Amino acid sequence: MHLTDKQRVEKLEYLDNDWKIEDQLLVRSFDFKNFIQAFSFLEKVAKIAENKNHHPQIYNNYNKVVIKLITHDIGSISSKDFDLASEIDKVK
Repeated sequence: MHLTDKQRVEKLEYLDNDWKIEDQLLVRSFDFKNFIQAFSFLEKVAKIAENKNHHPQIYNNYNKVVIKLITHDIGSISSKDFDLASEIDKVK
């Protein structure tokens, strides 16, 4: 379901404050102590994403992870993205 800008802002309030909307994507950066912790986090996110059949764009550089969410079917941020972001917030 396509969300209006107002709905996106409202849903953003329910997520961790580190989530932002950038370039029509829901984005959050994570910092870890080392690569092993970052990779462990990525494994957990991958399992959640696979179970939800909703796969984020993930970027990893040593201890930093950036996750970008968009619903590709509609070409914008949807409720599916906010649901996945909420589940990712529970992992860290």
